Amino acid sequence: MTQHHSAQTMKPATAAKKLGVYLDATPADFREGAVSRAELNALQADPPEWLRELRRTGPHPRPVVAAKLGVSIAGLARGGISEALTTDQIEALKQEEPEWLRKERATQAEVRKESARIKQQAERAARQDG
Repeated sequence: MTQHHSAQTMKPATAAKKLGVYLDATPADFREGAVSRAELNALQADPPEWLRELRRTGPHPRPVVAAKLGVSIAGLARGGISEALTTDQIEALKQEEPEWLRKERATQAEVRKESARIKQQAERAARQDG
């Protein structure tokens, strides 16, 4: 008896998240059907022009916007940014550098610094125990 494996599929929203793109900006045929693991792998390995263009110019989903601005997703929300932004809009924000962005970048830098300190402390403790 042989087992038949069905292709593993995901919702378009999941695939868009894995690709780092804003779902509403993807082509209709991408949004309307399930995406198989093989299709996702193919999109990642050899992105079609629409995917390259979305990654280049946006609109970008919030996690990408946050990363490009050097802040957290929560920091975006505190700054009043709740929608997807294009690369040009992100660059304009970087140029303007409003007060909320400066504050959130400073907060993010402190979080990273504290995380590094905790990691270093844990590594030291592991070496002492070992």
